[in-house]
Amino acid sequence: MRFNLIGLVLLLLSQTVWSAAKIENWQTPQGSRVYYVRTAGLPMVDVRVVFDAGSARDEAKFGVAALTSALLDSGAGDLSADDIAQRFESVGANYSAGVNEDMAWLAIRTLTEKALFDKALATFETVLSKPAFNQADFEREKARTLAGLKHREESPGELAGIAFNKALYGDHPYAHPETGVVETVAGFSADDLKSFYQKYYVAANAMVVIVGDVSREQAEQTANQLLSKLPVGSKPAEIPVVTMPSKASKQHIEFPSTQTHVLVGLPGTYRKDPDYFALYVGNHILGGGSMVSRLFEEVREKRGLAYGAYSVFAPLYRQGPFMMSLQTRNDQTEQALDVLLKTFNEFLDKGPSDKELTAAKQNITGGFAMRFDTNSKLTDYVAMIGFYQQPLDYLDTFQSNVEAVSIEQIKDAFKRRVKPELLQTVTVGAGK
Repeated sequence: MRFNLIGLVLLLLSQTVWSAAKIENWQTPQGSRVYYVRTAGLPMVDVRVVFDAGSARDEAKFGVAALTSALLDSGAGDLSADDIAQRFESVGANYSAGVNEDMAWLAIRTLTEKALFDKALATFETVLSKPAFNQADFEREKARTLAGLKHREESPGELAGIAFNKALYGDHPYAHPETGVVETVAGFSADDLKSFYQKYYVAANAMVVIVGDVSREQAEQTANQLLSKLPVGSKPAEIPVVTMPSKASKQHIEFPSTQTHVLVGLPGTYRKDPDYFALYVGNHILGGGSMVSRLFEEVREKRGLAYGAYSVFAPLYRQGPFMMSLQTRNDQTEQALDVLLKTFNEFLDKGPSDKELTAAKQNITGGFAMRFDTNSKLTDYVAMIGFYQQPLDYLDTFQSNVEAVSIEQIKDAFKRRVKPELLQTVTVGAGK
């Protein structure tokens, strides 16, 4: 069993709960933005470096951002993958990396004791600034990715999601899956990853998030050390605006499954959207509130047509998807879809009741503090705030922004932004 120092500390000490987080912000000499929160209670720190290098930057090479991210710790400088893993493990540090549509990130969580912190940070710096992209490592990770992509073809849920995004976004950079497709990934060379890294993993395109028990001075030194060996480079052009579908569409994909996956939606909201809180609170009532939402009540509780039904807005830099979803028995697909759409149209027409709005606000604000009650959760929030350049008091004002939403604002926002005549419907299952 591996001995993880951080895990031991987490067992022995309780984490501080923040009612609000004081986020400090500055720029490094190379122009990178830094977001820092000092937290007390645990001798640990989360450090995350974020780049505008998500799958929307793939261009025609679908999956290159994800594969680049996956290969960073496979070898760097004169360190092998095993060397990197051993160096992190020897000081109880955890390394992670990932991508979504908008961003790529790599991160460490480490203890703040100087000897442990310094070794973890030096290793992290090497991974960040000197990835090797060795041919053997590349071939292994590429093969693993291709195996995953082929396995994905056996999942009706995955196929539904891919078809749904394509229906919503057409030729927009948000249309393709983050991990790419077999046809593109099969053609990658190690040089493709090197080129992507050299273009996007630069200081001008970087943001650093530091959350933990370190001083402002230590945070500044950490950010400067991490980015000092990166070229300055330049920020990429903005992601293109999203074009809404011109009309509704319905697509069925035949698949030998006992259940049919149903997805309905269209491009929804974005991070700086003035309608965001009205859409967010309204969606909590429609289908985002799990077992207390209308979709769950109408589809599952009243009729037993599905185990669950939900809706979600997934805001991105541009309009992320609004999606209503359920899984149902193949022979009940049309009935379940009909109930889903009727419930949605009634909500669109009449909006929520006073009782529903009050309950939603209580539900959202009542558990809000628990959303960032650990370093890890808080780091996620600060990274979102920094990357999308939200107000630094976002966490302080979140609950008041929720409380300020009215029924009329919800009705107005939904009617303007979620038009039934543009809904895209995808079903994946056996028979129709």
